[in-house]
Amino acid sequence: MKIAVIDGQGGGIGSVIIKKIKETFEEKVEVWALGTNAIATAQMLKAGANKGATGSSAICHSVLKADIIIGPISIVIAHSMMGEVTPDMVAAIGASSATKLLIPLTQEPVRVIGTIKEPLPHLVDSLVNEHLVEIIN
Repeated sequence: MKIAVIDGQGGGIGSVIIKKIKETFEEKVEVWALGTNAIATAQMLKAGANKGATGSSAICHSVLKADIIIGPISIVIAHSMMGEVTPDMVAAIGASSATKLLIPLTQEPVRVIGTIKEPLPHLVDSLVNEHLVEIIN
């Protein structure tokens, strides 16, 4: 099972996600750190990702091979993360047959109706313990 975690800017959200996945599944899954920039990729690799790649081309290529894509909702909004998310990335993520698990956090003027405002650790616990466990098992 190949899980692509996508993040940008400082890689903080992706790092928290990867740590929780690795705590829960250890080496039963392969986690890829896909950063929109080198800092984000480096931080996610430090968090325990098995592989890492940076930039639009790497993300567009890798998401087509992933089984699951995880990240903040910003990864499906072109020009989000201060322009780090390119329209090509958004198109590739959308075209991927991978299951997408998105955390409803963004700095963009987007509100996802029906979600509950929770701190990042609670959202990541729900992502891994409720949704990811169900898919992997």
